[in-house]
Amino acid sequence: MDKLQALESTVDSLIARCQQLAEDNRELRRQEADWLLERQRLIKNNEAARSRVEAMINRLKGLTQDS
Repeated sequence: MDKLQALESTVDSLIARCQQLAEDNRELRRQEADWLLERQRLIKNNEAARSRVEAMINRLKGLTQDS
């Protein structure tokens, strides 16, 4: 009977561990989705800033050529 109880305890521990790992996995996937959205936002902001800087450079070039 002791072996059966030990086996039952081991199975219960494994079930609890699987549940914890599943929850951890869900949380990590949620974090990954958040990071991907943040990355997309930063790329968009970077591209917008690059365009603004290029426009300023072109305006400055135009001013120096007009002088």
